[in-house]
Amino acid sequence: MTRSSATPPNGRAGDEPASKKKGAKPQTKLRDGVMKRGNTWSYVIRVKDPETGISKPKWVGGFVTEDEAKEARDEARVKARRGDYVDRNRVTVAEYLDDWIETHAMEIKPLTLKDYKMIIRLYVRPNIGNMRLQAVRPSTITKLYGHLRSKGGKDGKPLSTRSVNHVHAVLRKAFGDAVKVEELLTFNPVERAKRPKHTYTEPGSVWTPDQLRTFLSIARSHRLFAFFHLAAYTGARRGELVNLRWSNVNLDGKVITIAGSVGIIDGERIEGTTKSGRIRVVSLDDETVAVLKAHKARQEADEDTAGDEWQGDKEPHVFTTGLGRPIYPDTVTQLLRDLVKAYNAPAEGDGPLEPLPFARLHDLRHVHATTLLLAGVPVHVVAA
Repeated sequence: MTRSSATPPNGRAGDEPASKKKGAKPQTKLRDGVMKRGNTWSYVIRVKDPETGISKPKWVGGFVTEDEAKEARDEARVKARRGDYVDRNRVTVAEYLDDWIETHAMEIKPLTLKDYKMIIRLYVRPNIGNMRLQAVRPSTITKLYGHLRSKGGKDGKPLSTRSVNHVHAVLRKAFGDAVKVEELLTFNPVERAKRPKHTYTEPGSVWTPDQLRTFLSIARSHRLFAFFHLAAYTGARRGELVNLRWSNVNLDGKVITIAGSVGIIDGERIEGTTKSGRIRVVSLDDETVAVLKAHKARQEADEDTAGDEWQGDKEPHVFTTGLGRPIYPDTVTQLLRDLVKAYNAPAEGDGPLEPLPFARLHDLRHVHATTLLLAGVPVHVVAA
């Protein structure tokens, strides 16, 4: 799909444009299937109807230059002769999204691609998949969001605002490409649709510095304590730390280099670039350097104990299992939950006077940012 589909200049599909019409802008004569009307160029080809066998004219417009219209005309003629011509007036949302995913698969990270496919399969295709792409209006998308928000989740339950916003992000990019890349649409209806209002996380679900210190004291005895300390004191993402190797750690220079990330696709551990695609260097404070040195010594002791059973890589990861295998991202996510749960409800006796609220591992990034801001670090430095 490379060019936009349009009705003929006189508004009736399959007919040649009227040469003159009251109030219409001046237009050039049709020359070899190409003509200019207003500020854009159009072309017409004859396409055989597969059901009736009758050849009918098909108009396609919206080209900026005559050369672009001629190039698209030649391509369409070849496809028409082969029987591969697609009437873009009839392309459905599902058909377009299938082609869009395939076309852009190489540009999207594997984990993100999986999310895109899931969103399209669960939330878009069942609701507007059969609609013609060119028939979608902003109100169509607004109604879709309303339906998803009220009963678009599993078993007809409401879908969260956050999930609806993920649907919006995918559709905005896909329909944006339909305008800018494929030139199938003249505007992006998703940009004009009304999204559900964002609901913010309730206060208290992101830890205060005191609550962070409480958690780190709980985790200190675990062999992956250094992971949580590094996450809180560097703001690095979960996948970035799981991917971290000792070759990326400079304890003498007090820095680590974030060079990649890890995701899980169909149960398989996949390594790739960072979210931004950029490599960055993060400074370490003295306490964090000491924590990493202790962690490394413990890991080396584990290797000595395991002997021939040690399964570490030639370029060893910083955070591994007891036998040296790199850990999965979900391992530390579940460990955080288990440690908090054990602290709040110990096996014997009463729990703490002030239970530790549950928080996501990702929220350690927010604690890190907040702490830096409170310490007077400029906002642009924290953002970087």
